[in-house]
Amino acid sequence: MSVRIGLRRRMALIVCGLLVGLLFYGAAERCLAETPRNVLLICVDDLRPELNCYGRDYIRSPNIDRLAEQGCRFDRHYVQAPTCGASRCALLTGQYSDSGNDALFKRANRLSQNPDAVAPSMPRWFRDLGYTTVSVGKISHHPGGRGGSDWDDDREIEMPGDWDRHLMPTGPWQHPRGAMHGLANGEIRANASDMDVFQSASGENDRYPDDLIAQTSLDQLRTLASDVDERPFFLAVGFIRPHLPFGAPAIDMQPYHDAVLPAIASPTKPKGKTTWHRSGEFMAYNRWGNDPNQDREFATAVRKHYAACVTYADRNVGRMLDELDRLGLRDSTIVVLWGDHGWHLGEHAIWGKHALFEEDLRSPLIVRAPGRVAEGTHTDAIVESIDIYPTLCELAASQSAPDQTDGVSLTEILQDPAKEGHVAVSYSRDQTIRTDEFRLVLHRDGFVELYDHRVDPAETSNVASEFPDVVARLKAQLHERLRLRDQRHG
Repeated sequence: MSVRIGLRRRMALIVCGLLVGLLFYGAAERCLAETPRNVLLICVDDLRPELNCYGRDYIRSPNIDRLAEQGCRFDRHYVQAPTCGASRCALLTGQYSDSGNDALFKRANRLSQNPDAVAPSMPRWFRDLGYTTVSVGKISHHPGGRGGSDWDDDREIEMPGDWDRHLMPTGPWQHPRGAMHGLANGEIRANASDMDVFQSASGENDRYPDDLIAQTSLDQLRTLASDVDERPFFLAVGFIRPHLPFGAPAIDMQPYHDAVLPAIASPTKPKGKTTWHRSGEFMAYNRWGNDPNQDREFATAVRKHYAACVTYADRNVGRMLDELDRLGLRDSTIVVLWGDHGWHLGEHAIWGKHALFEEDLRSPLIVRAPGRVAEGTHTDAIVESIDIYPTLCELAASQSAPDQTDGVSLTEILQDPAKEGHVAVSYSRDQTIRTDEFRLVLHRDGFVELYDHRVDPAETSNVASEFPDVVARLKAQLHERLRLRDQRHG
């Protein structure tokens, strides 16, 4: 018998002993509530709410749908940035962050200069509490969390000291940069123009980088399970698809060959000044001379291959959920599924992210916590990615997050989905705030966009001149929400 009593066992014995001593009714239940839970955080790159459980009945996503049926689905979850690095930095720190993809590297630099001035990240908070913290795949901006030209330099770390193991299997893709934009069987992107924008590999032995991420994650889950009585775990798994290029196994493309997709909502370029862009990332790939804004058939093909990538990601999510069940960890593990931002599939004539429309900033968020969150619920409350950190602190460890976090715990909404949320703030070069009724976008030069979601959910008509009082109020709210961020970053 081990001499060392693990965190889970110590906390359970202490709390149970106190409650039994007091002869308080319901002691056993309270003991269970105070026992630390494991955390499985699943991050999916470029995932819009293009899922069956979000009302997209042409999408095959049975495993994520199953997760939603067992937990709470957030229908109005907004990320902090329409780009991977800044969005993930906000998630992992619970703070409004720098707006660039190097946000975590900038934080690491601040940490090296003045450790006491930088609040612990979410994985570091759990690690300090006694959890084993492991990440596999794309959790921070670079899969594996390292810098250098191929993202494998151990001298440059995005989140120093936060993970017990920070892993990125690469196989035939050679290095994390190769895997990030890789197609089947080790094809690495050199020049985007030489790589097909979509692909559906048909061979039985064809593999994509997410196959390695899934297998490594399953191996880590089994290892963590073997020590779970001594130390609970925080396991973060980051799948790359449906990030560009849209490559997925043929089995995942099969449901879409004859599928009829709905028409693209508001497919024309917006009039006037907006955060619209020319879809440079998408257009850089080999498109065989086609432009989806001009060629409806090609646009449909792109959308079907995106859907195939979603189904591929869903299949990998299912592998994780099934293994949790097989290991007997379902009831003791909180599962969070999170999309790092949205993605335009032709809305506003954009194919990509990086703008500040609804399509860029709304993404899936599903939380399953057996015994603490009612099954099959959903909420219309507006919430932000920075809220996930304090929520997990409460749900998993019954503690509050550090005071420096900007997010708020969502536990009350999880217990009562009818409760109201709060405004959501996002940023890139410009900034935006989303309320129940409006979205305001504030450009660096002071120009303002205002969209009235009561009558214009597609955000096609700028009504800033018609609502000057609303503009003034939301600008003040936006500045106040980002004031602490600006102070932290100088």
